[in-house]
Amino acid sequence: MKNLLFSFLLFGWIGLFAQQGTVRGFVYDQKTGEPIIFTTVYLQGTQLGAATDVNGFFTITSVPAGAHTIMITSVGYDSLKKQVDVKKGQIVSEKLYLKQVAVELDAVEISAQSQAAQKAVQMSVTKITPKQIELLPSIGGEADIAQYMQVLPGVVFTGDQGGQLYIRGGSPIQNKVLLDGMVIYNPFHSIGLFSVFETDIMRNADIYTGGFNAEYGGRISSIMDITTRDGNKNRLAGKVGLTTFGAKAILEGPLKKQTENSSGSSSFILTGKTSYLDKTSKALYTYADSNGLPFSFTDLYGKLSFNGNNGSKFNLFGFNYADRVSQGAISNLSWNTFGLGSNFVLVPATSTTLIDGNFAYSQYGVDFSEANTNDRSSDISSFNLDFNFTHFKGDNTFKYGFQILGFSTDFTFFNFLNRKISQEAFTTELSGYVNSTINKGKLVIDPGLRIQYYASLSTFSLEPRFGLKFNATDRLRFKLATGVYSQNLISSNADRDVVNLFNGFLSGPENLQDSIYYADGSSKERTHELQKAIHYIAGIESDLSKRLHLNVEGYYKDFTQLSNINRNKLFNDDADNAQRPDILKKDFIIETGEAYGVDVVLKYEFKRLNLWAVYSWAKSNRYDGVIEYRPIFDRRHNVNLVANYTFGKDLNWEFSARFNFGSGFPFTQTQGFYEQFDFADGINTDYTTQNGSLGIFYGDINAGRLPDYHRLDLNLSRKIYFSENSEMDINLGVTNLYNRDNIFYFDRILFERVNQLPILPSLGVNITF
Repeated sequence: MKNLLFSFLLFGWIGLFAQQGTVRGFVYDQKTGEPIIFTTVYLQGTQLGAATDVNGFFTITSVPAGAHTIMITSVGYDSLKKQVDVKKGQIVSEKLYLKQVAVELDAVEISAQSQAAQKAVQMSVTKITPKQIELLPSIGGEADIAQYMQVLPGVVFTGDQGGQLYIRGGSPIQNKVLLDGMVIYNPFHSIGLFSVFETDIMRNADIYTGGFNAEYGGRISSIMDITTRDGNKNRLAGKVGLTTFGAKAILEGPLKKQTENSSGSSSFILTGKTSYLDKTSKALYTYADSNGLPFSFTDLYGKLSFNGNNGSKFNLFGFNYADRVSQGAISNLSWNTFGLGSNFVLVPATSTTLIDGNFAYSQYGVDFSEANTNDRSSDISSFNLDFNFTHFKGDNTFKYGFQILGFSTDFTFFNFLNRKISQEAFTTELSGYVNSTINKGKLVIDPGLRIQYYASLSTFSLEPRFGLKFNATDRLRFKLATGVYSQNLISSNADRDVVNLFNGFLSGPENLQDSIYYADGSSKERTHELQKAIHYIAGIESDLSKRLHLNVEGYYKDFTQLSNINRNKLFNDDADNAQRPDILKKDFIIETGEAYGVDVVLKYEFKRLNLWAVYSWAKSNRYDGVIEYRPIFDRRHNVNLVANYTFGKDLNWEFSARFNFGSGFPFTQTQGFYEQFDFADGINTDYTTQNGSLGIFYGDINAGRLPDYHRLDLNLSRKIYFSENSEMDINLGVTNLYNRDNIFYFDRILFERVNQLPILPSLGVNITF
């Protein structure tokens, strides 16, 4: 397979490098100086064109010498035409500025979206912008990517409180989250409705639910790659918001203004948001919890951007995110993360290669205390360094790069048998990759190869990736993708925890069992300590009409080796227990598993009306060498229906609705109780006179099923315009409109059912200036 990939990478580029001209540059919003992403730039009267990337950059190669007219037609902006003179072997660089228009165009003949559908494989990827996030009902008066993620195909959300996102059979630790190139270890707050990311400063988010190419590594399930925008390069601007859930503020502006003839520009952006739901709920939502909802958080972010005359840029950014869940004497959880990072884009004057990279450092720490149990804690510090090189030739790209990541972990955990599991470790990962996108007639071929070296384990991982698309017609496309993936980071969630609020991190352990056991009774010798998976995905894209689009994907993820906390540990792993089975003494065990399913997305988009229907059928299982079980996120059916409509004389009213249905999650049932003694005095313990603690007899792991989940959210907003740059947005929302009693968990000790959030009306006001 390696030779096949090399052949594609080599011969796919032979003959493409003729001595013709190149037109490249950046497309900006004239009002703010912000890059305009994913819009099409083409040469009038030719078939030559390209879509702008996340930095607003485009490259059109193989341009015949002579005079040409650059044409840009983008929804929400005036069309732009500019004459350029291209000479043989010359690179023409342009900075193009588009002017916003009040009325959007009814139709755009050439769209970046339709072009990308035919020129890129786009397997299992969703591109998200703030405008798309705002189409959903904004829970608590604020739109958030955490709410949008819940409607994506293949994504399972486990609840309003302490909820986590599981993507196509992968647990949260198997999902890599990047913010401007920095690895984020916990992107979602404990309440489950909000992320740490400020929607208003997001430029774009790419969500890969599987089959991602060789550019990404270090995770075996999915990728979330978020890019933030720069501050306003032309004027001081900002936004303040106040809702029944929390408050936020944004301030941005130029340090050096950007103009069409300037030698460069610089800008800043500062954001802060906080939740005071723990306080307002005592007055507004007493019916939800008489003591108030226990959630609070504070998020701070800042960024400096420096832009060169030719489009090259350099960013510095930093953040501090904090989260608290306080339930008095019952339990308390707190986590805090901060980071500093930088990234750059370099546009060489005499080369069609684009260079970008980043360097970042972050720390994350979480502490969890609970009545009648030992405290848990986890800390992780990490850095990552990336360099990427992208070469453009016509509709084809060739990308390669290298990445260095290092992290240290300090972890303390107790399993349900009260056995301590701890780790302090440092590890480094080195990786290099090469990836190419080749357009050949009706075919789009996307071969790649990634090599990962895990220094602490002295282990190489060779990871081929491959994607293919066949454009059967202009409206019908078939696609497939496959790849090998690995990671060396595991999580500490306990499968028997009713609510998984604590989420610790460990590097992959070396002290594992020598053999891997499979559910069919077979076994094989273990050859490495990594977690590994193989993805197989096939799909169909169909433009049923100009406004109606269908995407269907079937997937199979083979988790060939997973590491997990040993829930069955009874003995210390020492000389006294040398003859004990590994399953009873090792801190960690090896599991295998699989996840498979079908995702269907139907979208209708026209002018002021947007309708989506998303259905997912999925199945996941795990085998730990003793039993086969369903993981806690194994939801068989998941349905999301979304509608958004803009109306009014000035189109300043907006209504949105979302309905979600999910079949019940598996859970471990309680079979009985007993009096538990710790025998602290050994054989001298007198259990006839001492009082023990309450012990629980558990049933088979996750053999039961919770009730189905469903919820309807509505939202109505009104914009009031004060001036060209000032407006107020009033937002009225209702979460769980018909007050469905969705189960949160069942308290085994008190034998009480605890539900998710009840009906929650919210009011929010945002002022932009």
